[in-house]
Amino acid sequence: MSKKEDYEAKAEAMLLPIVEGKGFELVDVEYVKEAGTWYLRGYIDKPGGITVNDCEDVSREFSDKLDEDDFIDESYIMEISSPGLDRPLKKEKDYIRSMGKMVEIRTYRPIEKQKEFCGILHAYDENTVTIEEDEDTTRTFEKKDIALIRLAIDF
Repeated sequence: MSKKEDYEAKAEAMLLPIVEGKGFELVDVEYVKEAGTWYLRGYIDKPGGITVNDCEDVSREFSDKLDEDDFIDESYIMEISSPGLDRPLKKEKDYIRSMGKMVEIRTYRPIEKQKEFCGILHAYDENTVTIEEDEDTTRTFEKKDIALIRLAIDF
C-alpha cells in the first residue's frame, strides 16, 4: 500500500464514525497534491444535500481527531465538502445509486475515434460498465479504460 493509500485509509477510518454519527454518508476520501500543496479531502452527503454548516461541523470534529493522531508527515490542507452534482462514480454504492441514470464516460484512449460517451447506466460489474446510448445501441467499457465516469448534468 502506498503512503497516499495508507493516509486515505486511516483518514477514512477516523472520519467514518463522525460522518455516520451525524446521519451523513461518507462518499470519498482523497489525499492529493495540487500546485505543490497536499490536500486531505473528505466528501460527505445526505438526502437533500449537504450544507456549509454540515461541512463545518464535520470539519471541526475531524480536525480534532487529526490533531490527536497526527499520522501525516507532510503539511497539508484538510477540506470537508459536498461531492457535487457531477461527482465521479467510484464505489459500488455510486453505481447502484446511478443505475438507470444518464452518465458521462471519458476514456484514456479513443474508441472508434472518440473519448467521450454518454448514455443510461445499464449494467456494471467488477470489470465493466455498460451504457445504453440509444434504443438500439449499448456499449460496454472495461473499467481499466475509463478515465472518468460521472452523472451527466442536464441543464
